[in-house]
Amino acid sequence: MDQQENETYFKGRGAQLNTHNKFLQNKYVTEFEEGLDEPFLENSKTQFFNETPKKIVSESNSPDLSFNYSINPYQGCEHGCIYCYARNSHEYYGFSAGLDFERKIIIKHDAARLLETYFNKKNYQPAVIALSGNTDCYQPIEKKLKITRSLLEVFLKYRNPVSIISKNNLILRDIDLISELAKLDLIHVNISITSLSEDLRLKLEPRTVTAAGRLAVIKKLSEAGVPVRAMVAPIIPGLNSHEISDIIKAAADCGARAASYTIVRLNGSIGALFTDWIYKAFPNQAEKVLHQIENCHNGKLNDSRWGTRKTGEGNIADSIKQLFAVACKKYLNGREIPPYNLSHFVNQHNLQTKLF
Repeated sequence: MDQQENETYFKGRGAQLNTHNKFLQNKYVTEFEEGLDEPFLENSKTQFFNETPKKIVSESNSPDLSFNYSINPYQGCEHGCIYCYARNSHEYYGFSAGLDFERKIIIKHDAARLLETYFNKKNYQPAVIALSGNTDCYQPIEKKLKITRSLLEVFLKYRNPVSIISKNNLILRDIDLISELAKLDLIHVNISITSLSEDLRLKLEPRTVTAAGRLAVIKKLSEAGVPVRAMVAPIIPGLNSHEISDIIKAAADCGARAASYTIVRLNGSIGALFTDWIYKAFPNQAEKVLHQIENCHNGKLNDSRWGTRKTGEGNIADSIKQLFAVACKKYLNGREIPPYNLSHFVNQHNLQTKLF
């Protein structure tokens, strides 16, 4: 059935259902002979929930990540990217990784104060902290709440390095703070571009900024002296893999200094969500895409193996790797992201040491 003919397709949402939360004993089902008197699911408005965590910096020991520390001012993400690996984390809060993930957003209002407390620990040593390691720190509600901006103010105050990962042009609101951090070699910005096709973006990432908008972000940040990396992520073989070279060229033309990529992997509940989605959004391509994803991950949709989970393996993964390398050599040759400068860090303890 074509998407336009499918009355159950929720426009403006990535997930088309709520998968079962494995941590919950009970679950809702629709398999009744008598049927239901009203629709089981509806495209309801986004809800927001407050969280009061005791700490804001998360630590990861994953050997194939470029960062060990991260801050997520929000859990859940209204962008609604169907492939998002962070969906599974929503189950820890008692929600579904499906529609709940993009319409039940958890907010950490006290993030900036907690970060200051973290920086002022007596034994703290400066390290790169990512914003965000899980969900986009510039998702729509940030425009109103400004939690990410308050965190950047703390990073600048203490001169601690930060890496931003986003696909939203709201980041330009904070170009004043970001450019100041860049002058001290304290920031890298990573802008995710999944496709240059508006038709694909609207279905794959329904509440995100257009590719043209993200390229404009790269251009404006680069012109302000901010080092920007284009993230071609995730690459979905058979769906957007043919765009790799075009995306890297477009990003390079706008001033990107580097690029990275990951191949999609559909761990946990995301496998069921993505499979349901692609049969509704791209029914004629569904089988081909799913089989090519399996080809990259040892015959499975999911992959948790260190070293291979992000880049995959096999002939399709190898061809993607080669195409990416050729495009980077052609369009980004001679460019580089400057290293972080950890020597600027100052807190109440090392300031006293310097004074006395």
